[in-house]
Amino acid sequence: MSPKLQLPSAVPVVPKTGRTKYDTWTREQLVVEVARLRKRKKYGLVFEGKPEDVAERCKIELPVLREVAANELVSDKNLPTNVLIEGDNYHGVSVLNYTHKGKIDLIYIDPPYNTGARDWKYNNDYVDAEDTYRHTKWLSFMSHRLKLAKNLLTKDGIICVAIDDHELFTLGLLMNEIFDEKNRLGVITVVHKPEGRNQEKFFGTSNEFMLVYARNKDKAKFNNVVFDAEQQSRYEEEDEKGKFRLKNFIRLTDGKYSLRANKPHFFYPIFVSKDLKRFSLDEKSGYGAVLPITNKGVERTWKTTKETFVKLASGGDIVAKKEEGGIVLYEKLREDSVIKTHWIKKEYHGYHFGTKLLETILGTKKFDFPKSIFLISDILRLTTKDSSTILDFFAGSGTTGHAILKLNEEDGGSRRFILCTNDENSIASEVCYPRIAKVIQGYKGPSGEKVAGLGGNLRYFRTAFVGAEPNDKNKEILTHEATEMLCMREDTFESVKETKAIKIFKNGKRHTGIVFDEDDIPALKKDIIKIGGVWSVYIFSLGDDTFDEEFADMSKVTVAPIPEAIMRVYRRIFQTT
Repeated sequence: MSPKLQLPSAVPVVPKTGRTKYDTWTREQLVVEVARLRKRKKYGLVFEGKPEDVAERCKIELPVLREVAANELVSDKNLPTNVLIEGDNYHGVSVLNYTHKGKIDLIYIDPPYNTGARDWKYNNDYVDAEDTYRHTKWLSFMSHRLKLAKNLLTKDGIICVAIDDHELFTLGLLMNEIFDEKNRLGVITVVHKPEGRNQEKFFGTSNEFMLVYARNKDKAKFNNVVFDAEQQSRYEEEDEKGKFRLKNFIRLTDGKYSLRANKPHFFYPIFVSKDLKRFSLDEKSGYGAVLPITNKGVERTWKTTKETFVKLASGGDIVAKKEEGGIVLYEKLREDSVIKTHWIKKEYHGYHFGTKLLETILGTKKFDFPKSIFLISDILRLTTKDSSTILDFFAGSGTTGHAILKLNEEDGGSRRFILCTNDENSIASEVCYPRIAKVIQGYKGPSGEKVAGLGGNLRYFRTAFVGAEPNDKNKEILTHEATEMLCMREDTFESVKETKAIKIFKNGKRHTGIVFDEDDIPALKKDIIKIGGVWSVYIFSLGDDTFDEEFADMSKVTVAPIPEAIMRVYRRIFQTT
């Protein structure tokens, strides 16, 4: 019988050399140690990654975009340009890692729920309930995409992922791993079918979930919104900071802390100027003192300490009014509410405000279980600014794009969207794109009535590929195929000049120049001088030349070589995902 091997419980480092004790172990000792480590329990998510064809393809071919010019929609050049990408979202999000790294304010996705009902494919095969690796495939599928998506968020960006109970727990662990548990903002329960599914044996499921994470919780911020319509109606006044209602600054409730005797440090004089516009805690000439005393002579308290009052007053949130009996102070209560984790508005129900709405727009039922437009609208109102960029790379029927156009029309915002979906079962070409087109241009309702368009601009792209081998031929091909990617990166879609050697595009603020031969740099410089303004210039180079010297005399021009910058991004993401 061989002697029992004694292994240390910890692995000390050999001083100075940086080597470990493992370096001196025999093969037999290492085999035993590996077996021990395999049995060790780990808190978190452990799964066997499954190779995915769309990811493996990127090792030999690089994704690019090609525009489908016939699908372009323009209602007003002054409005932002939205984007729809037809193709596998792994490839679409890979392209965005070059064009939109750190530029996306909100990611909302509604991925396949992995119910076992053959509602999604892995390597061209539907995944059903009998697939032994069903959960592993789903985790691999989501992990690939979420890791790429994280790179796209701004420093204060937020991601929301819809899910049901089939993968809720595994998704939570995956999100903790990729975005860090400390950046989880909440897990929302959304009631979408209040009557419950009547075919289920035990509980009739009536809700889904939404996991909300920040890129950095310390920088993320929600907007002050109220989802409840009845509560909203109470905020009747408005100033430059938004809607508000006035509430007496004296604490009038009959609690023990509303009386001076019980909370004396909340009883202090506030001095108000004659024009009722200025406030002070110190006595001033021409200012009158106001105390928290009711008309009946009861000494109560102010709602806040002196320090908080100063902040409110300096922020314009205290109002003084002359009323019978003297001067009354009011606080502006903003349109604000605690955002609860159970969302129960009837407008979130999927059938009436998702399925039926889509049928009305398209004239027929072509998609199962679209999300309620009101649910997406409230997510947008909570998490985005009026100029935010929003990404949905499981775009499905296009509800996210529709909701953004609708919200822009309501509040005058300039939010823009990027939608990505494949065309399986013609979802991109016969559902998502037609829906967005009709919403932008207008359409006829079920009774023939005209529904006005919301306006907006859209560019339609399909994913394509070029060889990944970094030889001269592939570099030249990638440069010529990168035009649409550069337009997206710079948000300059309007063509100014297109020749074999030079292409120029613009928006209302800047121009983009693309030079395919460095010998044509002088020609582009002449165009820049003639047109003026701010420019981003991309120049083809087989190496990684900067060309800074050629543009040293131009202060409003930034220069970058291509395609090396694109290939550098792809090398990074395809090695790590």
